[in-house]
Amino acid sequence: MSDIPSDLLYTEEHEYLRPSSEEGIFFVGITDYAQGELGDVVYIELPDTGISFSKMEVFGTIEAVKAVSDLYSPISGEVIEINIALDDDPSLVNSDPYGEGWMIKLRVDDEGDLDALLDADRYEDHIS
Repeated sequence: MSDIPSDLLYTEEHEYLRPSSEEGIFFVGITDYAQGELGDVVYIELPDTGISFSKMEVFGTIEAVKAVSDLYSPISGEVIEINIALDDDPSLVNSDPYGEGWMIKLRVDDEGDLDALLDADRYEDHIS
């Protein structure tokens, strides 16, 4: 069974949003379920900082042994940081998707976007 932390928000496309210690700033990554389905991650293409994305706009790609997939922004916002550790070790997405395997930090444009995301129970139902 996949690990689904109760304090995160999720998309049906298997991205998560984890609040940071800063108001309106969120970590974005892929879920444990998604990394398990993809297999060993070998490369991640992430955007530059300062770029803004609309909700559900593609912000990057993830390449794994089994597949290449687009990464979707769960909310509208501006990329304020990328996880440069993934350049050297993309497998962090497999070993620690909710911690060291985060991909981007977004500053939310519209907090209303959060209302459409899934809580842990709804995400678990979605992947069941």
